[in-house]
Parts: sequence; C-alpha cells; structure tokens
Amino acid sequence: MECEILGLILLLLVWIAWAMVTERRQRRLEELGQLPPGPRWWQLVTNIFQSGFAPHVSFAKLATKYGPIMTLWLGSMSTVVISSNDVAREMFKNHDMVLAGRKIYEAMKGDFGNEGSLITNQYGPHWRMLRRLSTKEFFVTSRLDVMRGTRTKCIDQMVKFIGDAGNSGTTSIDVGRFFFLMAFNLIGNLMFSKDLLDPKSNRGAKFFYHAGKVMEFAGKPNMADFFPILRSIDPQGIRRKTQFHVKMAFDIAGGFLKERMEDMKNDEEMKKDYLDVLLQYRGDGVEGPSKFSSRTINVILFEMFTAGTDTTTSTLEWAMAELLHNPNTLQKVQVELRRVINPTRKLEEEDLDKLPYLKAVIKETLRLHPPLPFLVPHMAMDSCTMLGYYIPKETQVLVNVWAIGRDPTTWKNPLKFKPERFLKPNMVDYKGQHFEFIPFGSGRRMCPAIPLASRVLPLALGSVLQKFDWVLADGVKPEDLDMNERMGITLKKAIPLKAIPIAYKG
Repeated sequence: MECEILGLILLLLVWIAWAMVTERRQRRLEELGQLPPGPRWWQLVTNIFQSGFAPHVSFAKLATKYGPIMTLWLGSMSTVVISSNDVAREMFKNHDMVLAGRKIYEAMKGDFGNEGSLITNQYGPHWRMLRRLSTKEFFVTSRLDVMRGTRTKCIDQMVKFIGDAGNSGTTSIDVGRFFFLMAFNLIGNLMFSKDLLDPKSNRGAKFFYHAGKVMEFAGKPNMADFFPILRSIDPQGIRRKTQFHVKMAFDIAGGFLKERMEDMKNDEEMKKDYLDVLLQYRGDGVEGPSKFSSRTINVILFEMFTAGTDTTTSTLEWAMAELLHNPNTLQKVQVELRRVINPTRKLEEEDLDKLPYLKAVIKETLRLHPPLPFLVPHMAMDSCTMLGYYIPKETQVLVNVWAIGRDPTTWKNPLKFKPERFLKPNMVDYKGQHFEFIPFGSGRRMCPAIPLASRVLPLALGSVLQKFDWVLADGVKPEDLDMNERMGITLKKAIPLKAIPIAYKG
C-alpha cells in the first residue's frame, strides 16, 4: 500500500514538473512567432481521455473548435495537426521539403537500426537513394508489368484457399487472414520468387501475429514519448514489447532470406527478383554505400513484408466489411463483375478498366478507412512559417487523413459508404494531387508502392466477389455487423471479419 502511495506521489510530482516545463516552453515558442491555435495541455488531456484513446477521432473533434491547423502539446512534444485539404495542400505544395523529416517514436528505436528503412530514415542523401531504389527498381511500371503473372497466381491461390476452407458454403472463415496470406506470398514472390506460406503454415500464423503486434504497440500513446524523463524507464513497456515482436517477425523474415540464399547456390538459373537487385546493388558512395550490408537487406525485407501485408490486409478486410454491412452495394459490385466477366473465366488485370464500380469501392474504402489515419508522422527539419503560423524545428506534424476523408465541407454525407461518389467525371484519385483524398500521402514521403496497390487491391477484392457469394457468420445481420476500429499505426477492424464463402455457380 505504501509503495502504491509513493508511486502516485512520484507520478504527481513528474506531472507537475512537466506542466511547468511545458508552459515555459510554450511561452518561449510563442515569443518567436504565433503558433497555430489549440487547447492548453490540461484541456487536451481531458479530450484524449474522453475519446477512448482514439487520437484520430479526438483530434478531429478538437479541429472543429480550434481549426484545421492546430497546436497540441503531447507532454513536452509539440505537435501540429492538419485536418483539412486546404492546409494539406499548403503543406505538401509549399513546405514539403522542410516538413519531410520523420518523428520516430520510442517504440521503434530498437537494436536493428534503420539504415535500410525508407519509412524511418530522415530525409537526406541516404533516404533519396532508398526512395530511388523503390521507384526505379521495385515499383516501376515495366517491372510490375513483367510480374503480372505472379500477382495473378497469388490471387488465384487465395481463391482456392478460400474455397477449400469454406467447405462448400458451410464454414465461416477469418476473411482478413486469407488476404494476409495472399499479400505475404505476393511479397515473397517479388522478393524471393517463391511462395512462402499456405493456410496451415505455422510460420505464417506467427508472422501475422507478431507483425500485427508491432503495428499495434507502435501506434499506442506512449508516456515515454511525451515525457523524455521516462524514456529509460519505459513505464508502459511499449518499447520492450514492440521490440520483442519486431525481433520475432525479423527472425522469420530472415529465415526466408537464408532459404533463398541456399536456393541460389543450388540453382543458378533462378528468376531474377528484388533480392537480386539488393545483392547486386552498387552505389556511388555518396548517396549510398558501395553495397548493402546483410543487416540493411534484412531491414528492407522486414519493412517490405510488414508494410506491404498489413496495409493491404486492412484495406481489403474493411472493403469486405463495408460491402457486407451494405448489401445493396455488394449486389451492385457483383452484378458489374458478373456482367463483364463470364463466370467460366477468372478476373484479369486487363479487365479492371471495365469495372468502374469495383474501383470506386476501393476508393470509398480508402476514404473512410485510410490504412494510416495520420500517415507516418512528419517532423519539421527546421523552423518555418505556414499560413502565417510559426512551426518550430522538430515539431511533430500529423496529417489527419481520416478526418480529411470525412470532412462534411468536402464530402456529402461523409459517414455513408457510397462508392457512387467516385463515379463522377473527373473525380479525385489517390495519387497525391487531390488533397481531399490522400490515403497514401503526398509529396516526397508519399507511399512508393501505389502502382502495386492500385493493381492488387481491386484484383484481389474483385476475384473473391466474382467467385463467391458471402454470408455473415453466426447469423449476424448486416446492420448489426461491428464496424469499430482498433487503433495502431494502421487502422484495423476491432473484431476480425468472419463470413461464409459460397461458391458462385453462374
């Protein structure tokens, strides 16, 4: 009992000290220039607790009071939150370079380094080299065209797995898990030219679990980020837990790399893939090393697998959930698919341009459920002035794309799932130039994998909708389907989607 009282007293003293330091820092920064408006620290704490620890929702509510660009004090960490397309346009059009830094949370400061990370590296020559590698070697159109057959194979395999697991329309399945298997095998084929998992794979289940935990813990509010004095203590254990799961997932990905290296020794005629690009890479020594170390390659592989599988799985699961929650919309997209595609053949990539409603379903899903509600946090590399407001150096900048996608001044009936809004002539796209719809970001830090995602998402969703009719598990009615979110770095369904696939006979 005495220990608990002493702990509470210590926490109170830390809280008071932090409040005093934060107030003084706020005043010093305000003397340098006018900060964007926002609540004082005690008001912010109240709002966060009221929101149930869903920061994207809490900050969207605060923005209705303080405006689309506002300052928040998360402990001693100054944060600017952007919540409208107009401010996002100003940021990415006129301040993209100075705000291209990365705010790295304590959870992601581990033992594996970030020299191969396109996500966490600070903007500079090394980051530009990694970006160039992605855009010119991995996700360039010519290479993606060559890999079309690989994508088709992985999606066909997923359809077969679903059919087998569904047991002729009598058994419910965890829908997201099959999307994960497809995405993981797709990355495996791009990196290693081979399938890595099947539905019974123990390693697949483990990677799915550990990668999900990494995203979950890395996105949790962490007192060690807000109060630097607590970093060495890690009071919530978030850094320790995150790094444990990083290591477990890293080891699994590393195991796949070792197997691929053994295959290379025994088969000199293996098809060239992304790993060959990494192994044969030779830099100029200025913007990159003369060759990649094994650790750097491991980091690149781990990042490809985690980022590529988590966001794809989340988006496709949300799309299926919205369709099952809105049966009329599900019927419309299936009618389109089965009118355009003869039931005797499968959906191909060249069919996608004939399926505007299917592509609209993907866009509407990304509007309501962006994979990363805040994007990956930006950071001011130097002080700047934006829209007349002073943005201090090292300020965290959060772009609330979740709020932008639900802004009632931009979108009519913004909470309604309505793909028809994306069928209008000259409608917005997610390539980073229409700032009311930037689920993949914009500017220098925009996701480089958009060309791959734009092919995989509609093809995977369309394939399972063409080949199967779907019924919610356990007699759940469409209107009763749980649509709550689970917050991490990515925005997932709180309760995994369970549904019964029934083979469509035509």
